[in-house]
Amino acid sequence: MTLPRLRSALALSTVALVALTACNAEDAGDGGKVTIGFVASLSGTYQTVGEDMRDGFQLYLDTHGGKLGGRTVDLVVADEGDGPQTALPAATRLVQEDEVDALAGVVAGGSYAAIANLAQENKIPLVGANARPDMKSTDWLWHTSYISDEPGIAIAPYVKENVAGPVYAIGPDYQGGHDELRGFVDTYTKLGGVLANPDGKTRWTPFPGTSDFLPYLNEIAQTNAKAVYCFYAGKAAVDFVKQYAQSDVADLPLYGAFLTEGAILDAQGDSAKGIRNVLNYSPDLDNPANRTFVAEWSARHDRQPTTFAMASYDAAAVLDRAIAAVPAGQDVSPELINNAIGALGTIDSPRGPWQFSPKTHSPIQRWYLREVALDGTKLSNLLVEDLATVGG
Repeated sequence: MTLPRLRSALALSTVALVALTACNAEDAGDGGKVTIGFVASLSGTYQTVGEDMRDGFQLYLDTHGGKLGGRTVDLVVADEGDGPQTALPAATRLVQEDEVDALAGVVAGGSYAAIANLAQENKIPLVGANARPDMKSTDWLWHTSYISDEPGIAIAPYVKENVAGPVYAIGPDYQGGHDELRGFVDTYTKLGGVLANPDGKTRWTPFPGTSDFLPYLNEIAQTNAKAVYCFYAGKAAVDFVKQYAQSDVADLPLYGAFLTEGAILDAQGDSAKGIRNVLNYSPDLDNPANRTFVAEWSARHDRQPTTFAMASYDAAAVLDRAIAAVPAGQDVSPELINNAIGALGTIDSPRGPWQFSPKTHSPIQRWYLREVALDGTKLSNLLVEDLATVGG
C-alpha cells in the first residue's frame, strides 16, 4: 500500500482515534507527575533528525493525553548540538537541575556514549532513539533504534547475492561511519564478497569537512567496481547523492544505510531515484500500528514519518508501559522505571513487533530493503522486501 493511499484511507479516522485515546487517558486518572529529559540535535548538522525525534516523542504524548503510565509528563527538551561537547553539558543539566526520572532521545553515537556514562553514574535509565555504538555495560541503557553496525549486517547478504562483482565501500571518517561500514564490510567479505577498493579497505572521507566528493567518485571510476555501498547522513548525504548522479559512476548501482531518509530526500530530488537502502522502518509498511502512526503523524506534519520519528515514538511507548507498571499511589523512581523496562516483552511498533535483546538492550527486529521511487507525485523510500531479523 502506498503512503498517499495510507494517508487517504486513514485521515478521516485520525480525529476520532486521537479523541478516544485522550478520553481513555483522562479516565485513567492522574497518578502524579513524572519528569522526562529529551536530548536531540535542534541545531547543527543533524537538526532535521533531531526535530523528527522530538516530534515523534511529542506525538505519542499528544495522542495519550500528555501522560505516560497514567501520570502527567513534564517533558524537558535539551539541544544536543553537534556532539558530546554540547550534548553532555545539556544532559548534565537535565540530571542535576531538572532531576529527571529518565532520559530519552540522542542523535549521535558519540553523544550517546558520553550521556550513557552520565546515566549510569547517576542511575537514571536512558532510552536512546537513534543509532548507537555497542556498549560493554548496559545496566541503565536501553535503545529503541539499533546498534550502528546492524544496517550493514542486514543488507550485506542481499548485495552479495545481487551484485556480480566487487563492491566499493566508502563512508565518513568518524565513529558512526566506522560502525556502519564495519557492519557491511565484515559481513560481505565473510560471505565471500570482494571489495573493489584497491587496498581492500573502506575509503574514508574527512568528517564533517567533505562537501566535494568528485575526487573520491573519480577514484571509484578507476576501479572494477560493479556497485557502491556507503553511509552518509545530513548534508553530506545530499552532496554525495547529487554528485554521484552527475559522475562517471552514475550507472553503478548505489546501496546505502540512511542515505535517503527524511528531509534530505527532497533536497536530493531525482538524483536519488533508484537508490536501494536498508532501514528498520518504511512508511508504507502495512500493519495496524503503522497505519495508526502514519495517520496521526500526517494529521500534524506535512513531511513523511521517518525512522527517527518512529523510534522516538517507540521510546515514549516503552516509557509509557514501564511507568504504568509502577503501582498506583507509589512514587515513580528511575530504578522502578529501569526494572520495568527490562520486563516489557514484545513492543507493538509501526516497524512491526520487536523486543529488547537481554544482552545489548537494543531491538531484535526486522530490517527492510527500500528503493527511492515516485509514490504518486512525490519521491519516497518504498518497501521492496524484508531482509533479515538482526539483534541479540
